[in-house]
Amino acid sequence: VTALDISMAVNRPALAALLERGVRVQYFDHHFAGDIPGHRNLTAVIDTDAGVCTGLLVDRHLGGSQQLWAIVAAFGDNLGDAARALASGRGLAADEIGALQELGDALAYNAYGDSEDDLIIHPAALYRLLAPCADPFRFLRDEPIVARINAVRRDDLARALALVPECALPGASVYLLPDAAWSRRVRGAFGNHLALRDPALAHAILSPDGADGYTVSVRAPLANPTGADALCRQFEGGGGRVGAAGINHLPRAALPEFVRRLALAFG
Repeated sequence: VTALDISMAVNRPALAALLERGVRVQYFDHHFAGDIPGHRNLTAVIDTDAGVCTGLLVDRHLGGSQQLWAIVAAFGDNLGDAARALASGRGLAADEIGALQELGDALAYNAYGDSEDDLIIHPAALYRLLAPCADPFRFLRDEPIVARINAVRRDDLARALALVPECALPGASVYLLPDAAWSRRVRGAFGNHLALRDPALAHAILSPDGADGYTVSVRAPLANPTGADALCRQFEGGGGRVGAAGINHLPRAALPEFVRRLALAFG
């Protein structure tokens, strides 16, 4: 089994069950992992530094053999500086770098939602389109799904940008999105946009989860991208990475306490 970009801390029971059955697991991730099991069947490449993503970890492991896709992955995880550094080392032109950023943004955007029904294309269908394609430029040229995802993304983001913060703290902003598929899709992209627009602030984006609560996405200040995971782990179902994290279900009654702890974390 190869596990990519999912928290070991959250998925520990499943990992333990696989290892106990004699399954060999190769694990790449940049989220909070907790204690990493010492098991002969586990190879774990875990790095929670704010400047890396799972794509970059895999790139190191592969010795750069698929580095164009690592650049795509870094752009998709809002690590523009790291992506451009790799692209510069390969001598890519500005329009080529822009194309890889467009693809990274599109692929990352299709990962957001509370259910598969919220997504633009089913993840398995998207994987089947991507898997045979070693060249991301060819994928961009030949596959219309990228333009379709980006069109939906632009429309969703325009709706989010028309909103005003529910709460403006000295060190953070809090947005409450409506109960709609577009708002569940846009949480991550909207958080990234706000982080780039206001890099000194943290940002929390919440949307109703249908269970008398909210799904929460948090971005630490881009100027100091730490603390998002520590904040979210204070709540059940919370976790992520130091620069960007979330809470699967924040009860509605816990919203004031979340805002209070957000202010303490980033005040």
